Amino acid sequence: MNGRGGDESSRTGEGDGLAERLKGYEGRPATTGGVGRDPVNAPMIRHWCEAMGDTNPAYRGPDAVAPPTMLQAWTMSGLSGHADRPGRSAVYDELFALLDDAGYTSIVATDCEQEYLRPLRPGDEITFDSMIESVSGRKTTKLGTGYFVTTRMDIRAGDELAGTHRFRILKYAPAQRSPRAPGVSGSASDTARTGNTGAGARRPRPVVNRDNAGFWEGVGRHHLLIQRCADCGTLRFPWLPGCGACGSLDWDTVASGGEGTVYSYVVMHHPPFPAFDPPYAVALVELAEGVRIVSNVVGVPCDEVRIGMPVRLAFRRYDEELELPVFHAAEPAGTGAGGEG
Repeated sequence: MNGRGGDESSRTGEGDGLAERLKGYEGRPATTGGVGRDPVNAPMIRHWCEAMGDTNPAYRGPDAVAPPTMLQAWTMSGLSGHADRPGRSAVYDELFALLDDAGYTSIVATDCEQEYLRPLRPGDEITFDSMIESVSGRKTTKLGTGYFVTTRMDIRAGDELAGTHRFRILKYAPAQRSPRAPGVSGSASDTARTGNTGAGARRPRPVVNRDNAGFWEGVGRHHLLIQRCADCGTLRFPWLPGCGACGSLDWDTVASGGEGTVYSYVVMHHPPFPAFDPPYAVALVELAEGVRIVSNVVGVPCDEVRIGMPVRLAFRRYDEELELPVFHAAEPAGTGAGGEG
């Protein structure tokens, strides 16, 4: 092994049995006897349904149940964090410190899985336990080399198991980017070509899985595909395994016509991220088909974006691998909606 290889091994901790030490954390508790901050309650259910645009009647009235996908919401700590929460162990923090010391200092959430065993109803008191279920072997991804850590949380209503939530993250050492050629900088022409800002900056890659792969295949063909339930015809977005209206697992797709309006928006100023050039507008766009999508409004100054502004679908390429649906103002500047000018 040459000197450089030895340095890398030392930097990542691979020379001192890191993988075996990480495996020693499997099965250890992260939270024991956790208690939900609030009982399951109608106001939170209502806010969730309004934010998600879910009008299922099962979530309203005297016999209402909570949307199953709210499962994790009843266990979350809020902005105050975990410091004042009983039952939290130091094991998870120890695991992360071990990875940090070995050079795996970056983190990205990759996916979650939920299993629903019992409907939650207003008044249910929530308790939960969580454990470190698995730590993968060392994996190399486009982001860099690291370890996938999966935690499993068992959520109870009273003495009954209501559901299980698995959450997976990648703790990694960022991949080294190829240096730019001499005399080449992050210039305006480079930004115009790639949509990126900063030397070598790239937009985050979307997580593509078996539930949403068809959507990204459509984007590659410049189609914005919306799922449609094959049984009741309800349209849904984002893509989900089953219909929220009737529960059917059968579906097909329809292509959006691309017309929409800004339902809500924020203008991002801070914090700055590589490949993003603040300020920029992030909008919740209501499509003419009735579903909503989060995307950027481009081609118009961000301070001209308004709720109700008509927009039109476009596709923007950010680099050789990434193309995303975005929205342009549908009216020219000076007509009340803003435009590209």
